Amino acid sequence: MILIVDDEQHNLRILSTTLTQQGYEVQCAKNGELALLTARETLPDLILLDIIMPDIDGYKVCQHLKADVQTRDIPVIFLSAFNETLNKVKAFNVGGSDYITKPFQVEEVLVRVKNQLDLRLLQKKLTEQNALLQTENYERQEAQRKLEQITTELKRSNQELEQFAYVAAHDLQEPLRAITSYTQILVQEYQERLDGTAIEYMDFIVDGTTRMQQLIQDLLTYSRVGTRNKVFVLTDSNYVLDRALKNLQVAIAENHAIVTHDHLPTIQGDKIQLIQLFQNLIGNAIKFRREEISQVHISAELKDREWLFSVRDNGIGIKPTYLDRIFEIFKRLHTRQEFPGTGIGLAICKKIVNRHHGRIWAESEPGVGTTFYFTFPDSIN
Repeated sequence: MILIVDDEQHNLRILSTTLTQQGYEVQCAKNGELALLTARETLPDLILLDIIMPDIDGYKVCQHLKADVQTRDIPVIFLSAFNETLNKVKAFNVGGSDYITKPFQVEEVLVRVKNQLDLRLLQKKLTEQNALLQTENYERQEAQRKLEQITTELKRSNQELEQFAYVAAHDLQEPLRAITSYTQILVQEYQERLDGTAIEYMDFIVDGTTRMQQLIQDLLTYSRVGTRNKVFVLTDSNYVLDRALKNLQVAIAENHAIVTHDHLPTIQGDKIQLIQLFQNLIGNAIKFRREEISQVHISAELKDREWLFSVRDNGIGIKPTYLDRIFEIFKRLHTRQEFPGTGIGLAICKKIVNRHHGRIWAESEPGVGTTFYFTFPDSIN
């Protein structure tokens, strides 16, 4: 809406008619007092303001408008018969946005009105954008503060969880070791007094406590994967594989397994966890074998800025329906009598790979073999 302020009815009529024909909404005021009242009530988008008026001149009206928080941003175009530079400078000094000299040309008025309205619209949009940016910035700061708070709480929770897991594992392992030791002593010291059934029961006790100790150790390893946030360092995968094979040398020798590998890359990672990853996957390949000699091959290739590792075996294989579930904790596809274990090994592998920002999956054909794939980012290149 445009507010026209002029004490001459002739000027009001011409300007009002011209602007209305151009589609503008118009209001008129015949003096300064009425102009101030109308401006505060209607908050127009633009004011056309005469300078010489009987009550308050245009300069003072403009000063009042600019002093009011509600009206200070409304652009003002002065209309005056004064053509001297001094008058124009004064008009701009009190806050005017433009100046039109009477007698005015309709075309000039329309162009200047359009320019001021366009500027006003841009100013409103800019103000709204600034307000939005301030809101977003505040929300971002709040989100950052909450994230830091959650991170601190999570770090503390992880430390408490690791401490709890360590204490729980220690407190549980100690009585289990005692049960195993005393049971073995009973068998050794009193073997002549025990019949076959009693000795068999003793073996059950030792086997059960041994499995429980292994389960506790595996659970402790699983819980520590996400809590021990060591800084990743450049790690030679060939060294990691060599360490894993040394840890598995007894199982490899007992099963006459053949383990081969290509040259492997250097990656960013947690060396201890990477050894655990290779050890679990190769250990599984050796354990779940067929009658023939177990063969395992490890390789890696660079694809789409990440390293794709594979651990391929010629074992018993996995049914396709189970491939999506083998990484679940405690997921077992066979009885303990067929293949010993706790069912946590592959869950540990997945947790390690996830922590290294990678993916892990398996492809398999029952009776032919299984290939485990996992990826790591190519952090070097």
